[in-house]
Amino acid sequence: MIDYKVGEDMIDPIVLKGFRDSLPNEEIPKRRIMRTLEDQFQNYGFVPIDTPALEYTQVLLGKGGGETDKQIFHFQDNGGREVAMRFDLTVPFARFLALHLAELPLPFKRYHMDKVWRGEKPQKGRFREFIQCDFDIVGVDNAQADFEILSLMDASFKKLGIEKYTFLVAHRGLFNFYLEKLGVKEESVEILRTVDKIKKIGEEEVLKLLTEITHSEEKAQSIIAYITPEEKDSFLTRLDKLVALCGAECESSLRLRKIYALLEATGIAKHFTLDPSITRGLDYYTGIVYETILDELPQIGSVCSGGRYNNLASLYTKELLPGVGSSIGLDRLLAALTELNSPILANSSSVDFIIYYKEEETAKAMQYAKRMREANINTIVYLDPNKKMKAQYEYATKNNIKFALTFNDTCLSVKNLETRETVEYSSIEEVITQCNK
Repeated sequence: MIDYKVGEDMIDPIVLKGFRDSLPNEEIPKRRIMRTLEDQFQNYGFVPIDTPALEYTQVLLGKGGGETDKQIFHFQDNGGREVAMRFDLTVPFARFLALHLAELPLPFKRYHMDKVWRGEKPQKGRFREFIQCDFDIVGVDNAQADFEILSLMDASFKKLGIEKYTFLVAHRGLFNFYLEKLGVKEESVEILRTVDKIKKIGEEEVLKLLTEITHSEEKAQSIIAYITPEEKDSFLTRLDKLVALCGAECESSLRLRKIYALLEATGIAKHFTLDPSITRGLDYYTGIVYETILDELPQIGSVCSGGRYNNLASLYTKELLPGVGSSIGLDRLLAALTELNSPILANSSSVDFIIYYKEEETAKAMQYAKRMREANINTIVYLDPNKKMKAQYEYATKNNIKFALTFNDTCLSVKNLETRETVEYSSIEEVITQCNK
């Protein structure tokens, strides 16, 4: 028994607001999701990389002045250097590319799954420390690369068993083309950031802010007309209407048409909607942008977002490195899947078998466990054989273990801990054979 010391010198074991511990019943399904995503990324030919959690502040913020400045965790290290925790995996990736470009094949397709930190207001499904699952293609700027990312997003959601989802797609280049026509090109960055807030603060408040930015209610109304399409309109009908507002086709609208043709050709277009209000708040996007809504939980926000960023690496290298990518917010996705009672979360145990035994049977129990593990059957040996059998079964139930193995001189017994059904076998090899069927 552990002797816990209690006194005035004890430290309160609290966790910072916006941060949290992850218990096994959360961590096991989370890692199962990550393995599923990793398999899918590799299926599309993406390769893994890693970057430090801590970077120089100037590397992460570049020239500064953006929304990220307000959210980043930064401080001076012991050497007096200005350092910061990465707020996403895309900016460190741009730095990574500039440093290692000579060693990488182009186009380069990477994925990276790790923690990032943002000083946002904590809310349901959103934390200040969270895991992102990023996948990007760098070194090519065309509809094929844009489509490849969208296709991988769709395939990943299908692999996770998610059926009802919508990808909201827009194009910053097309929006900028329209803003130039309105004569408000100089205010485009501020306009984009304001429009990005429409789902949070509503159309009326956005109209008020746009009027202040453009100094014209008429122009503000025109922008609102651009970003609020008819609900019933299809992807291409919405695009046609945007082109009509712009007065002509442009490179960005033609790119969207090419991408949609590929979505249709591969049978996945039904999950994609053109939503011109999607602008993404981050400053580095230059082309197509997208967010993902779970149809049954729209209030939880986007669980997968991204876009094209052709100028991001220009802060670190003179090489032209156009890129496109997406990021899945794993913690938010896990919170949503939990609320939806997703089958992928059904069993929160990574263990298939637990072996019970008496003290004098320890060697035999360890032999059986070794054989089962060699056969890739996740197995634990209960480490206190002197405990009563009831306590051992309670341990197994609490840990969501599927089967219990007991044995004597003549046979081995496997008990299904859910159905309580018991089957006897003559050897451990017979047990293994049955498990592998």
